[in-house]
Parts: sequence; structure tokens; C-alpha cells
Amino acid sequence: MEIKNIGQIKNLGQLKKSGYRSRSIKEELRSNLIQKMKSGEKIFPGIIGYEHSVIPDLQRAILSRHNITLLGLRGQAKTRIARQMIDLLDDYIPVIDGSELNDDPLAPLSRFAKDLIAEKGDETPIRWMHRSERYTEKLATPDVSIADLIGDVDPIKAASLRLPYSDERVIHFGLIPRSHRGIFVINELPDLQARIQVALFNILQERDVQIRGFNIRLPLDIQFVFTANPEDYTNRGAIVTPLKDRIESQILTHYPKNIPASRQITEQEARLHQEAQEKIQVHNLIKDLVEQVAFEARQSEYIDPKSGVSARLSISAYENLVSTAERRMLLHNENSAFIRISDFSGVIQSITGKVELVYEGEQEGTTKVAHILIGKAIRSQFPQYFPNPEKLKKKQDTSPYQKIVNWFAEGHTLDLISDITQKEYEAVVNRVPGLKELVKEYHPEVNREEALLLMELVLFGLAEYSFLSKYYLEQGLQFKDLLNSMLPVSEEEEEEERDSYQV
Repeated sequence: MEIKNIGQIKNLGQLKKSGYRSRSIKEELRSNLIQKMKSGEKIFPGIIGYEHSVIPDLQRAILSRHNITLLGLRGQAKTRIARQMIDLLDDYIPVIDGSELNDDPLAPLSRFAKDLIAEKGDETPIRWMHRSERYTEKLATPDVSIADLIGDVDPIKAASLRLPYSDERVIHFGLIPRSHRGIFVINELPDLQARIQVALFNILQERDVQIRGFNIRLPLDIQFVFTANPEDYTNRGAIVTPLKDRIESQILTHYPKNIPASRQITEQEARLHQEAQEKIQVHNLIKDLVEQVAFEARQSEYIDPKSGVSARLSISAYENLVSTAERRMLLHNENSAFIRISDFSGVIQSITGKVELVYEGEQEGTTKVAHILIGKAIRSQFPQYFPNPEKLKKKQDTSPYQKIVNWFAEGHTLDLISDITQKEYEAVVNRVPGLKELVKEYHPEVNREEALLLMELVLFGLAEYSFLSKYYLEQGLQFKDLLNSMLPVSEEEEEEERDSYQV
């Protein structure tokens, strides 16, 4: 219950006169959620792609006053959702000053609070606790103990106070009792040892706390939120069945289902320097390609689907892509830069550390797999801008790409080096006859930089559709005729290409 002029209420008597009424945290969450829904206020802002799936499930769970498990692969905003639940709490609640269990002045829980009220009555001091203080988060690891979560007997306190171990006053309470009247989150619940999970049974159901064999009846008021990877997707552990049975709502999270939602997440989360944002131009094609790489990774036969591909892959790749263009701009002392498709060589490091490869992927190697994913992303996005070469081949139509392919068939090659200046880049791309005319035919409205990007896209796309051959070099890549690349090469040519490989 929200009340005004909380700064003037400093003791129990003043609190009673204010008309304040206590309510459980689950009632508090429910009431504030209802109020926000009625007012049309956005709930869980910044959580994108869950408007018709996860957020409605969360609303139902909160309205039902349930403890919650968020079940999903890594990088699906589970922890962020849990942290945003504090926005559904009251701004401030009163607690007895000095209480380690956040005792409600009108419903004291600990021995300390009860003794203080018995001694001082209406003069019992209170303080106002902000909602940000009512959130506790613990990462489950194998070394987490019962003492960490629930508590243990403190022998020093027992000796100094001359009290038996069975007295509540000698207990050092763990994180869960200290989260009384708050939200307590355990991340990666399956990593918690089974015997520790068992210790949570009574807290969730009967609210009994057992420490060193002494039963203590503590009616803890806590909103529990657990996060976990699906049991079948991890060999590190599992949620024990009786504990799972006591958690009332299990909500499945998921990755973005489409490119626009994925792009929105990346643009929201990417941490770009203001200077880079002002000087680096990013075409929508580039943004879509970044997201498409993640989509391809989630479907790749080289990557373990049980591990998942986090949204952090797209975010890191986008940041590195911008930095690749920024580095080139700085090298040549240019005032601005336009991201090219060839700049995707700079995102390899963002992919290799964020995917778990299966056996076939290990055989290929992480760098090769990263190049394959980028190639597949280009292949998927290419038909959005130009006719699908595969369909033209099947229909036996006259190909708009024939003039370009013929130029390479005559023995010409094109080396696209990563760090060349904008002027050199333009000169290289313009070398291929028919390329500029093709872009002008299908995209007559684009500006000069966009035209160059689309010309580059045609080269990459034709390579992915096996109309051209593409080789990765030490500082860039080379396009050449597909048939000529399959013919025997001389010793000199073989030596030149020794450090390159074909995708």
C-alpha cells in the first residue's frame, strides 16, 4: 500500500495512525500489475519479441500469485525479466530499523523485531525501504551451500550471548531469509546440487526453515523466480522433480522469431560510441545480415542446438562490424565510413566464441564455420534485393547476371582487400562490367554508397549461389570464375594460394 509523506513517519505509532495496511509481496505485485494494465502502461519495457508469448504468461503467473521458473536457452532475457519485476513493487515499504529480516512493523517475524516492539511499543523506530533494496539474485554454482541460502548457527554469537544453539538469536541467516518481503532469484537452478534444492522444499510450501536440525517456523514472504536451461538441454544437472512440482508456473522463453524483432534487440543493446554512431553509416541490408547470421547459426548442422545461440552473438557482431569500419576510417584519416559486406571479416571473433560446435563443426574448425554462416546469411538475404539465381536457372530464363559471370569466365579475377580506401574500393567494384547497370535496373533510387554496397552484394551472392568462386585471402578475398577454379593450377598459382581456402 502506497502512502504519502513517508518522511514524516518514523516510528510504529505514526505508521499505525497513517492507515498503512500490510500486504504480501505477491499481493503487492498483483495489485500493481493490475493498476499498470488498466492504465495502459508498458510492462517489462525493453523486452522485445515476447509481447504475445512470454509477457502474457508472466502476467498470468503474477495474477495467480505464483512462484516462477523461466525456462530457456542462454541469451533469452531471463535474468532481465526477473530484474524488471521490481518495477511492480511499491516505491517504499516500512521495515523495523535494524532488522536483518526486513520485518514488517505490523507483522514482525524475527525475535529481534518482536523483542524491540515489546520494549519500545509505538516508539519502535522504522525506516523506509526502497524497492531496489528488495531484490536479491544468486547464481547457482556447485559450491553454493545451505548456509549461503538458508543460514547456519554462529558459534561466536552463541558464546558471546551465552545462548544455546537452538535459540534463534544465534543464527546467521542466509540470503533467502534476508530476502523476506522481496524478490529472490536463483539463476541456472539445475546447477544447484540436488541436496541444496531439497532444502528449498519446505520454504516454498510450508515455510519452515531447518538449520542444523533445529526447526524454525518463519513464515517468509518471498516471490521466488528461478531461471534454467531446459533439463534435456544440459548435462550439468536438473531440477529435482519435487522442487519443480512446488514452483507453480513454468514459463518458456525463446529467441526472436523474425529479423525485425532481432534487429530491434541488437540496436537497443549494442553499446556504440557516440562518435562511431555519427560517422559510421549502416545500411539496413547490413543490419539484416547481422541478424541472419544468428538465425543461420541456430539452424546449422555444425552447431549444437541444445546449447543455443545467444542474442549476444548479434549484439557483439554488430559492435565489431561498426568498429571494423571505424578502424578503416581511422587508418586512412577519412571523415566517415560506410559499412561494406567485406567488413564481415571483422565479426568472426564475435561468432567463434559464442557457438558450441558438434563433431562435424569441430572437423571444419570454428573460423571456417563462421565464414559458412556469413555466406548462408548472404544467400538468404540476397533474394530480397535481386532475382534468385537458383530460380532463374530452373526456369531457364535469360539471366541478368550473365554479363558479370562471362567477365569472370574470360579469366578475370577481382581482389577485394579489407582495408582499402573508399576511393580504391569504388574503383575495384566498378571494374566488373554489368554490375553497376544491374544495380541501377533493380534499385534506381539508391545513392552512390548504397549502389556500391549492392554491387558488392551481387558478387557475394553469385558466389554463394555457385556462379562464381570465392577465396579467402590473408587480407581480404578474391572472386574468380567457378570453372577455372576447379581446373588444375600451375605450381606458381598453387604457391600464391597456399594460405587461402575456398568456402
